[in-house]
Amino acid sequence: MAKKIDATPNMVESFAEFKELKNIDKTTMISVLEESFRNVLAKMFGTDENLDVIMNPDKGDVQIFQNLEVVPDGEVANPNLQIALTDARADNDPEVEIGEEHTKEIIFADFGRRAILNLRQTLQSKILDLQKEAVYEKFKELEGELVTGEVYQTWSRETLLLDAEKNELLLPKSESIPRDFFRKGETVRAVVANVDNKNNNPKITVSRTNENFLRRLFEIEVPEIQDGLINIRAVARIPGERAKIAVESYDDRIDPVGACVGVKGSRIHGIVRELRNENIDVITYTANPSLFIQRALSPAKISSIRIDEENKKAEVFLRPEEVSLAIGKGGSNIKLATQLTGYEIDVYRDAEEEVAEEDIYIDEFNDEIESWIIDSLKQIGLTTAKAVLKTPREVLIDQADLEEEDVDHVLQVFKAEFED
Repeated sequence: MAKKIDATPNMVESFAEFKELKNIDKTTMISVLEESFRNVLAKMFGTDENLDVIMNPDKGDVQIFQNLEVVPDGEVANPNLQIALTDARADNDPEVEIGEEHTKEIIFADFGRRAILNLRQTLQSKILDLQKEAVYEKFKELEGELVTGEVYQTWSRETLLLDAEKNELLLPKSESIPRDFFRKGETVRAVVANVDNKNNNPKITVSRTNENFLRRLFEIEVPEIQDGLINIRAVARIPGERAKIAVESYDDRIDPVGACVGVKGSRIHGIVRELRNENIDVITYTANPSLFIQRALSPAKISSIRIDEENKKAEVFLRPEEVSLAIGKGGSNIKLATQLTGYEIDVYRDAEEEVAEEDIYIDEFNDEIESWIIDSLKQIGLTTAKAVLKTPREVLIDQADLEEEDVDHVLQVFKAEFED
């Protein structure tokens, strides 16, 4: 009859250490323990194919049985695979016959300190591999999500953060906001930008310049985004300087821009501070590319716009005094508008604005033209009378979704204004 081994304190300690590991289920634990035993036993016996390893990790018990072929006395060719008939019968198996299988218990502790040390080293190596794999899988799923870490050490090119579970997060200088300055022990927020596992050595890179960082901050500060009532459609950033974010509401009663900014800027102020005073423009998203580009170029007011949807290009015409606003300091405004809309935007001075006659904003004709018609024209990027007059009649009917008689009336009013 087989009997339990007398496990040494070292072996029990190994089991206990392994059992306490987080993110490792019991089935995996038993599998790795068994594999560790088998690796050591295979080196000792040349094979583990005829070995049964029975694990009881809760108590630290292990039973190992060697299944040997019974052969006639004197004909044992490989003692690791065979046993003589006399020896088998003497080992609590008196009725065994030649050709049958005899199961012999192996007491691992009898192999001495070297074998136990070898087992511990093998087990620790597999535990470490398992831990690394668990860390990789956890953070791979968190790519693009917000994480928090404590500053452990800062170098010239990167900062090392430790999260609550002491996992290492690397924040490169290139992924930091230009005005970022961290002190040891300070808590820092960032998003997981990239996770790789080269040579089974997880490397977690986080970012504060990634557009997802701005997204996640808005999700935290604006409950309507968390609840799915407001959706962030696009984000463009020049980290530490300026950003534009396009939002839309799924509830007509909710103003998406107002909700994101908050009363007296209460919601957006915290985000601006986190981003080191990055100036954030929040605009309402629209599927109308002309209107979307017009909003993206805010605070500039455009006179007219030509859209090439197939090639994702837009030509924007503005009054001379509006051009600098459209371009922005160092080209920041037009760069962000391009990123936000996905259109290549070219800005032009409206030639007619620089000659004798001055243009007139179509809002000034609200006593002659119904307001909903004026709004329809503005939605396709036409904000001045001359811009409307330069646009083909068919385009006005199609893109502004106006009736022919309404378009003819508008053109008649505008022509009369300049004829006078």
